[in-house]
Amino acid sequence: MTWVTGADGSPYGVTNLPYGVFRTDGGQPRIGVRIGSWVLDLAAAEAADLVLAAGTLCRPTLNDFMALGRPQWTAVRQRITELLTDPAHRAAVEPLLVPLEGVELLLPIEVADYVDFYSSEHHASNVGQIFRPGQPPLLPNWKHLPIGYHGRAGTVVVSGTPVVRPTGQRPSADGPVTGPSVRLDIEAEVGFVVGVPSPMGQRVAVDDFADHVFGVVLVNDWSARDIQAWEYQPLGPFLGKSFATSVSAWVTPLDALGDAFVPAPDQDPPVVDYLRDVPHLGLDLRLVVEWNGEQVSEPPFATMYWTPAQQLAHLTVNGASLRTGDLYASGTVSGPDRSQVGSFLELTWGGAEPVKVGDETRTFLADGDTVTITATAPGPDGTTIALGEVTGTVRPAV
Repeated sequence: MTWVTGADGSPYGVTNLPYGVFRTDGGQPRIGVRIGSWVLDLAAAEAADLVLAAGTLCRPTLNDFMALGRPQWTAVRQRITELLTDPAHRAAVEPLLVPLEGVELLLPIEVADYVDFYSSEHHASNVGQIFRPGQPPLLPNWKHLPIGYHGRAGTVVVSGTPVVRPTGQRPSADGPVTGPSVRLDIEAEVGFVVGVPSPMGQRVAVDDFADHVFGVVLVNDWSARDIQAWEYQPLGPFLGKSFATSVSAWVTPLDALGDAFVPAPDQDPPVVDYLRDVPHLGLDLRLVVEWNGEQVSEPPFATMYWTPAQQLAHLTVNGASLRTGDLYASGTVSGPDRSQVGSFLELTWGGAEPVKVGDETRTFLADGDTVTITATAPGPDGTTIALGEVTGTVRPAV
């Protein structure tokens, strides 16, 4: 129970407590934690010695706090929980609560590197059938390693940032043409934020996942399918992906998701040693995709073939270092049914099967369209935890 007005029973209650960065009236960025429809100003709390985190909560991003490591993350979370549940602290803490409706939410981390994986068997199979009809949907290496590519950290933006339709080369019957993408799409994903770095030349084992990963965000990896189709062979995605990646304003700490870990799908053939995680666990996150306010899909993250721990181990198996603020995303989350896909490429089967969105018919995104991705996870004692939403509206090409 919390003494904070309206927070009991909220999916942003004391079992959640996601971190973010906010400002009011155009002021300086400040770290806060969400409780119900309020933001607890952690910068002010640390300045008043109510929370101790080596001064890192007075910074403009979460990076310095995340670099402290899991013992400090857990200690600060326990202290925040105490402040928000013990009525003895109410007089000191209540003045530090800011109404959510009065804040501007900012990008919570300074993104160091960004990696995007391709970890849903259902998504990979669907895309294989759409792009390579008549051939095996999965390439021979897919079940042996988590496929991924390096994205562009500088175009990771906070939820609510408008997305300008990208321009680039796309194929036509007469050869490539340059112009705005006409097959603009989304990818509903889950992202993992690295707190503790690792030195170059050192692998990170699957068992060390929780020692390095601070928390989870929702991700929309906007995709220009026509630009992507022309450029992706032989080296993979580039301009079709690098123009914008939207992430939640709130980072849900791993400590909040203890009840959401569930057995991941069986892997056949058996994986190589460095990818063998025991227990083999994924996360029961239930995503919802809305297109112009209409629900069009419910992707289930629990069906992902490759787990977050395996992705982290693979990312570093060659000795690549981790940096505080690294973001790696799961790849598109899709389930076995059409109603569970995480991209409009799949929802409309490559544009061949248009869908109704409100009173209009769509294959891919039109200017002015808004996409919002939300997610929930099971919490303790039958409660529900919400992840911060990620939303964006398409603006015309420039």
